[in-house]
Amino acid sequence: MKKMLYPFIFICSIWIASAQDTKPLDTIFANEHKAVALFFPSPIQQGITGSANYVFSFNREKQQYFGLLQAYPGAESNLLVIGTNGQVFSYILRYGKKLSKLNYFITEEESIGNETEQTSLWFQENETVTTLDSIAENSEATELEKLCGQLLKTPRPFNQIKHNKGMALSMTNSLYHGDKVFVVFEIQNGTQIDYEINALDLYRVNGTKKRKASFQEVPLKPIYQFKRPSKVSSGSTVQFVQVYPKFTLGKNERLLVTLDELRGGRNLRLKLR
Repeated sequence: MKKMLYPFIFICSIWIASAQDTKPLDTIFANEHKAVALFFPSPIQQGITGSANYVFSFNREKQQYFGLLQAYPGAESNLLVIGTNGQVFSYILRYGKKLSKLNYFITEEESIGNETEQTSLWFQENETVTTLDSIAENSEATELEKLCGQLLKTPRPFNQIKHNKGMALSMTNSLYHGDKVFVVFEIQNGTQIDYEINALDLYRVNGTKKRKASFQEVPLKPIYQFKRPSKVSSGSTVQFVQVYPKFTLGKNERLLVTLDELRGGRNLRLKLR
């Protein structure tokens, strides 16, 4: 293990006034037959429901002030919405066969707090952190490295490919091993310009076309990456492996892969059926 100095830690937190801590959350009723509209004082940056039987949809491409809520029979849940100005709104969600209200015009006073980025300056000379070198010494990491290396040596078909501006993104079907899921990705750069990777993310997408709503995207965080590059040179192809905690997809779920370019617009979204 190596010892490193960490002079800064950046903490993203939600500040909530003490007077609001005890304020009970309002309840919003919804069902599968009607769309309940929620209008916020600022464009919606993020909206999350706590249960799959509630779907909150909003325009992720062009941020707007309203979102649509639908529900399917099930236990109560909650909705968390963050506006582009950092305001945070939270509500209890319940399924109702009959709805007495279809439109909610939400004011700034209903915000439970504000999302703020705080910088904590503190210093720990003897802080022990796990570095890449120390991970390689771990037997589990060594086993993961062997398995990932075998996957790259064994050709496997890529089930879907997405093209955009000379770039191509592909991935194989998920491979299960114990309590982990292995996914092989391939990026092809058919352009004359190197491609710098800003982010490659995998999501579980919740929802069906019948719900007439945007899908809810739940990010899946990799626990290990093997030979993932930071740049794909012009005219080259790279393959790499990412390992995730074991997951299974429900009846109305599928996978989505997004690839974003650093300082560029050659972005790709690969939806897996």
